[in-house]
Amino acid sequence: MKIPFNKPYVTGREMEYIRTVVEYGRFAGNGDFSQKCARRLEEITGSRKAILVPSGTAALEMMMVLAGIGPGDEVIMPSFTFSSTANAVVLRGATPVFIDIRPDTLNMDETLVEAAITPRTRAILPVHYAGVGCEMDTIMSIAEKHGLLVLEDSAQCILSYYKNRHLGSLGQMGAVSFHVTKNIHCGEGGALLINDPAFNERAEIVMEKGTDRSKFFHGEIDKYTWVDVGSSYLVNEISAAFLWAQLEEAEIIIERRRELWNRYHEALVPLETAGLLRCPIVPDECAPHNAHIYYILLNTPQSRDELMADFKTRGILAVFHYIPLDTALAGRACSPTSSPLPVTADLSARLLRLPLFVGLETEPVIEALQLSLEQMNG
Repeated sequence: MKIPFNKPYVTGREMEYIRTVVEYGRFAGNGDFSQKCARRLEEITGSRKAILVPSGTAALEMMMVLAGIGPGDEVIMPSFTFSSTANAVVLRGATPVFIDIRPDTLNMDETLVEAAITPRTRAILPVHYAGVGCEMDTIMSIAEKHGLLVLEDSAQCILSYYKNRHLGSLGQMGAVSFHVTKNIHCGEGGALLINDPAFNERAEIVMEKGTDRSKFFHGEIDKYTWVDVGSSYLVNEISAAFLWAQLEEAEIIIERRRELWNRYHEALVPLETAGLLRCPIVPDECAPHNAHIYYILLNTPQSRDELMADFKTRGILAVFHYIPLDTALAGRACSPTSSPLPVTADLSARLLRLPLFVGLETEPVIEALQLSLEQMNG
């Protein structure tokens, strides 16, 4: 028996749409499929404007450019996230200010945000872990009080909600990932969601290498030139065609993942009741979520490592993440004044992600988990 951690889902229409791109001969970005994907994302998320980009990382970087984040600025974020979240800030010459996470959702602890604000703070960067939303009402209220931007890292969040609003649509901007590890993917891809129209015009310039090329194509000017900073933030049409096939079935894909997530959740209740592990906690206001991750928290780091090793002998690949950014080499260099984050340190050392992908048979994983924990606990 071999059970991988992830198996990318393919709908069956991807090659048909890629063939259309090849036959038409338009391969560069911002073509028909890119525009169809952007409009679909606007429908799904409720954002005013969606821009398809090469990766979730690119979406975060573009977001920081549009927000005007620069040298001397500070951005408040959790340490429990992927390096791309902090890199987007550091690449602008700014400083990530790491705060601790909540023990229930593993999201940014909103009660710690205000104490982290200084005269240099420009933005709050919540990360919605596992597609479960942060406490956004509180975060938005704090941001409004202090005149700060809210820039959402919603990389894992397609079809995840907070109080019936799609994650990534609540702050001024949000970043989405379509990496192969995500529920909806195109190998490598992402999207920038813009919710404040004040950023729309500049976004068109930044995504076109800092030129006003979009105005030229719209017939607003007779030539285009370099007018601002920017980069190559357009995704190619082959990737967009692949993504369109995925977005067509997004609701079906997410519903299948929710079924698997719920199977895990129901089956592991006895183990949680026995005090052998802790299952994910999803607050009522964060439903429905998109079942991106099913994780368990073991009682000690040692038991997490033993379980992961035992799974491997049984042919099951389970993984952990993240190494907290405040303890990483680059994190210590970029944010040397960060205070200890005890909840982040504790939970990150005890977390294990179970396999979760469309087509997975959860029963062998659940049986292996039960047997392993019985053996480990005598």
